Amino acid sequence: MIYLNNKMMLHRLVLSTFSFLTLATCQTTQNSAKNEKVDHSTTVKTDTKSSTNVSTSATGTTTPKTEEPKMSVGLPPDADAVKEAEKTNANRTGIVYLKEGENKFVKEYQMNVTFKQMSEDSRCPKDVNCIWAGVATADVEFMGLATRPMTLQISTINDANKGYTKTQSFNGYNITLVSVTPETTSEKGFKALKGTYQIGLKFEKGDPVNTTVQRGGTTTK
Repeated sequence: MIYLNNKMMLHRLVLSTFSFLTLATCQTTQNSAKNEKVDHSTTVKTDTKSSTNVSTSATGTTTPKTEEPKMSVGLPPDADAVKEAEKTNANRTGIVYLKEGENKFVKEYQMNVTFKQMSEDSRCPKDVNCIWAGVATADVEFMGLATRPMTLQISTINDANKGYTKTQSFNGYNITLVSVTPETTSEKGFKALKGTYQIGLKFEKGDPVNTTVQRGGTTTK
């Protein structure tokens, strides 16, 4: 009887021990699961917060606007420069340029103009100091729509005593020699430049100029 009671007590003790171990194991498993859940939740929350920060940072970042360059306020043109430019343009108005040997019909003045040749160029070379400036003379042929051709000599200076005149009259216009290029040099004189000259003739409507003294006179055909 005593042996049976002891056996039953031992059996109960074993069952109690087994139950306690089982309960402890279940609690440990539940705690581990809770810890993992908490860790996972914390991680998710942290990631969410990080994502939020990144998103906020990406959204909140603004590229600074580049200001457009401002137009600088320009200074008004110099009055003297404007007057000089107007004077230059006015002086160039009515000027006809011809190369040596070139023929051109000038519609504005209704006449045919031919730069036949440069008959003289004793101008001081541009790289030499001279006592006298010298003179250049061009032979130019003019012919109007209802006139015969006429060859006139026009020079770079006015000197009646030597027969030079800068202006000749033809068909109601006073024609002035205003430019002769190129200039002579110590290396290239009149003979070297022959055939390469260009002249500028200015046409102005007006009364005929007095050209009673002519070097070489005029030639008609």
